[in-house]
Amino acid sequence: MEAIMAKTIGILGGMSPESTIEYYRHITRSYTERFGDYGYPEIVIFSVSFQPYVDLPAAERWDLVADGLAQAARKLAAAGADFVVIATNTMHKVVDEIQAQIDIPILSLLDVVGDAITAQGLETVGLLGTRFTMESTFYQDALAKRGITVVVPDAADRETVNRVIYDELVAGEIRAESRAEYLAIIERLAARGAQGIILGCTEIPLLVKPSDTPL
Repeated sequence: MEAIMAKTIGILGGMSPESTIEYYRHITRSYTERFGDYGYPEIVIFSVSFQPYVDLPAAERWDLVADGLAQAARKLAAAGADFVVIATNTMHKVVDEIQAQIDIPILSLLDVVGDAITAQGLETVGLLGTRFTMESTFYQDALAKRGITVVVPDAADRETVNRVIYDELVAGEIRAESRAEYLAIIERLAARGAQGIILGCTEIPLLVKPSDTPL
């Protein structure tokens, strides 16, 4: 059995609590699979109030988003975290701005997703996420550096994806009809050339699993 990694993980969460729970569950499960039944990692969680991080992006105040999350990340560092993971895709729009304000590294989803897509040899992927994620270009810009093309749903489908996230998934509501809508949207992305799909909101895997689609 491998020696347990000594670093303390900092989870910047609360956006939403459901995704923070999933991060914690996934990390601890991965550790126990690797290190044994009681090989739990050392984790510090800082859960922010979600409301400002709904209101500020809507007002295009991403500077205040970055400042607020950097302040939260510094609290993780003060509590002993060696690095930070941000338990939300949308806030990776300002990951570089947050990193510039803190002294410990951020393990970015953009890098992790890029590595996974490259490892699978995919050239074109679809992106599902919040409206901010789908209509911003931070995923596209990061993946274009690797030669990967990103396609997003059309306006009507983006509205459906966003509505389900905020009205249902952040509250832990899982509806079969919403799963069917998402799978239909994925099929339409596949028809436009997507070889795989980025579930670019940490709540979406609560609704759609890789086993639900051939992509």
